[in-house]
Amino acid sequence: MSKWVLGVIGGSGLYEIAGLTNAYWTKIDTPWGDPSDELLSGELDGLKLVFLPRHGRGHPLPPTSLNARANIDALKQCGCTDIVSLSAVGSLREELSPGTFVVVDQYIDRTFAREKSFFGPGLAAHVSMAHPVCPRLSELAAQAAVEAGASVVRGGTYLAMEGPQFSTKAESELYRAWGCDVIGMTNMPEAKLAREAELPYASVAMVTDYDCWREETAHVDVSQIIAVLNANAAKAVGLVTHLAAKLTGERPASPIDTALNDAIITTPAARDPAMIAKLRTVAGRALQS
Repeated sequence: MSKWVLGVIGGSGLYEIAGLTNAYWTKIDTPWGDPSDELLSGELDGLKLVFLPRHGRGHPLPPTSLNARANIDALKQCGCTDIVSLSAVGSLREELSPGTFVVVDQYIDRTFAREKSFFGPGLAAHVSMAHPVCPRLSELAAQAAVEAGASVVRGGTYLAMEGPQFSTKAESELYRAWGCDVIGMTNMPEAKLAREAELPYASVAMVTDYDCWREETAHVDVSQIIAVLNANAAKAVGLVTHLAAKLTGERPASPIDTALNDAIITTPAARDPAMIAKLRTVAGRALQS
């Protein structure tokens, strides 16, 4: 067992974590390019925590421009053992009203313009994504959100769209028919890459609007989203604070810690040395075993 080191990826409206002690920003270089911003490291209730603003401070980066591979690599370089994602989403269900925190447990990935894997020609791997989030971390995050005063729903399917435009009404109705619960632009390929990096991942999706399917509600716009984000900001930070208090002592091993054990298919003799070098941080354990 080892100590917990929590990585927090903050989405729209969450650009810093209050209460960190011994805090400092660090620029991290990765083989995949630059992450979204410098990473903020510090301690919260005795827990080492590393925070990354997903869109960069001030939100200069749109969803398609996010370098998710660099973000996940940088968090692992900083020693993170687990990652919690906080993101803004639209609701596809009447009962998931703005302000609700949904602890996601499934995804449908409709993105198409993003790099989705650390692996490729010269070193192929296929990780299981049947259960794409960590149930242990997700439950702890749900408990922390409740303690922070949020209205919490455990479980939900997140439709990841490319963006940056919001949905058409026909698309919104289609995703509802598919059984999706919330819609966002950032959790994919982030969740897939976390799994390839053997990092347990939990997603807390903060509902800001009803997308555009609900006739009696004004169609979503950025000003509406920002208003709800501001209202949720304290609860989001409270979630992180309460979660930190739960991650004390030794961290029990997770099955996700060894997700690559049965995933790498390229034989050792056929592996590209350049790819091995690029994968040193995210897959070094598996490649050395």
